[in-house]
Amino acid sequence: MIRVQIVDDHPLVVEGLERIINDSGIARIIGKAHSLKDCWRMLARATADVLLLDIGLPDGNGIDACAQILKKYPGVKILMLTSYAELNVITRSLENGALGYVLKNSTVEEIIEGICTVALDERFLCEEVDLLLRTKKEDTISLSRRERELLRLIAEGHTMNTISEIMCIGYETVKSYRKNIMTKLQVPNTAALIKYVVERKIV
Repeated sequence: MIRVQIVDDHPLVVEGLERIINDSGIARIIGKAHSLKDCWRMLARATADVLLLDIGLPDGNGIDACAQILKKYPGVKILMLTSYAELNVITRSLENGALGYVLKNSTVEEIIEGICTVALDERFLCEEVDLLLRTKKEDTISLSRRERELLRLIAEGHTMNTISEIMCIGYETVKSYRKNIMTKLQVPNTAALIKYVVERKIV
């Protein structure tokens, strides 16, 4: 049974989460706090496996608190549970050590899955947050004109030798370009690269 603590300043939210989590048969609530002051008192008494932490609290914000809590209690796995869906807020939370990020409009299944995942020391993002981060990541990928030309030729099914002739560059240079592109797009092989390009219509 995963032990969970909640830090949220809305009693109705806390009550709802407590009921959902306790009814899951997977986790149980061992502590609740409605402010950061109460949170520190709660942690001083006992620490859970997973801490559900809101961001907007009456005496501070959960993002800064996240780093402070982990510094003093490094064994706690923090899952942010908030209504903030802004990219910079999500990014700062993860940079400050949060292992997961779940929005309050997430499904019950996502919340329970998030608790189970971070309890195993693995990152969890609810579907909406994961999509937001992926979209931003794709938007910021920078490919040169030559890299895009190479991508187009690969997607058209040309071999490395043929691409070398078409682009008037050496075979090893083509391989180097391809390797750089795969690193930028974080794909493991040529087949995955082609699929990525076709699905996202990059070229």
